[in-house]
Amino acid sequence: MHTVAIVGRPNVGKSTLFNRLIGERKSIVDDVSGVTRDRIYGEFEWGGRKFNLIDTGGFVSHSNEMFEKRIREQVKIAIQEAHALLFVVDVTTGITDLDDQLARLLHQSDKAVHVVVNKVDNSQRLYDSSEFYGMGFDTIYPISAINGSGSGELLEAVIESIPDVDTNDNLEEGLPRIAVIGQPNVGKSSLVNLFIGEERQIVTEIAGTTRDSTHTRFNKFGRDIILIDTAGIRKKSKVHEDLEFYSVIRAVKAMDESDVCVLMLDATKGITTQDVSIFSVAARKKKGILIVVNKWDLIEKETNTARDYEKELIERIAPFRDVPIVFASVHDKQRTLKILDAAIHVFENVKRRITTSKLNDVMQEVLKRFPPPVVKGKNPAIKYVTQLPTPFPAFAFFGKHPRYIKQNYRNYLENKMREAFDFKGAPIQIYFREKG
Repeated sequence: MHTVAIVGRPNVGKSTLFNRLIGERKSIVDDVSGVTRDRIYGEFEWGGRKFNLIDTGGFVSHSNEMFEKRIREQVKIAIQEAHALLFVVDVTTGITDLDDQLARLLHQSDKAVHVVVNKVDNSQRLYDSSEFYGMGFDTIYPISAINGSGSGELLEAVIESIPDVDTNDNLEEGLPRIAVIGQPNVGKSSLVNLFIGEERQIVTEIAGTTRDSTHTRFNKFGRDIILIDTAGIRKKSKVHEDLEFYSVIRAVKAMDESDVCVLMLDATKGITTQDVSIFSVAARKKKGILIVVNKWDLIEKETNTARDYEKELIERIAPFRDVPIVFASVHDKQRTLKILDAAIHVFENVKRRITTSKLNDVMQEVLKRFPPPVVKGKNPAIKYVTQLPTPFPAFAFFGKHPRYIKQNYRNYLENKMREAFDFKGAPIQIYFREKG
């Protein structure tokens, strides 16, 4: 899946445009300049194609204030990593010095740049938008992000500027594709090096020294998989990069190419907000997930240390709780082969298919013991269930009045399916369909 980044100075409507494209109100939208404190990651679909969408904070140049400095670095990373950029400007203010500075930066990029002139909601503003041709780009797209006018033409241009190619053409068909993801300096490259038996990826104590997604065929110890990680050396000119932001963009790309995501954590730091963010993106993308708590050798152990640690992790990643957790030390080679075994097992669970007869034998007993509750006088009744032909486990329950079945009952059915069949680490999607 290709990545599109929204960039621009503060308060031009980037978050409003983001919400418009993904169809959800996830970004903070406010009239106060610079209110978007966190980058938000979503997906949008247009013309039958899906894209990752990154909402950056405002671009503020020559500022010593830490928040503004970080935003500036994050925008530079987005420019470097995205396949196309939406450069948002504000028709009500015209071209500002900051717009000019960012335009010069974007002209140096070889990526597709689409100038989005926002807040164009009347004929006078449409006329005023022509000023932005002065920044040197061939085309501008006048839109109103708040009501959606003009967004169709913009999205058509985005699709045209990004070739529709399958990034997985060269991968061996049928092999488990396992992505090692996580924050900088948690041991991702050390783990891959340990598996493949060579220092192909340079490992140092400097966080963020790995770059660019790579795929490695691993065929040892009776296991045959594709390992996906980042590789290369960070250039000295990039020492000011926001490495956490960079790691999430890389993780999103690796997820798209994988079947299973191995999320590595640093045992000494616990699970951080950034870890939860990466986990949530993988869960939304319906990927198999395995959590590896690395550097476990550095933790002082008591009787219930691992149990208590695991309990905290499960609470933080709720509601997706059915996830395998491996406590390991890559440095000491402790339980590292268990990581491979667990990842392959998650892959098998993601690909698991249950016959309709077996599925109904189990679920009809579940439904008999606890049928869907009556809602607004309607009595939902499920007659049968079948698995759908999707890349991950998805099931359709057919019956009467399905729209009256609530989320808590959906969760109940999922939990019962997980009890009956081994879907640990795999996402499950349940659909209800009308059937008289």
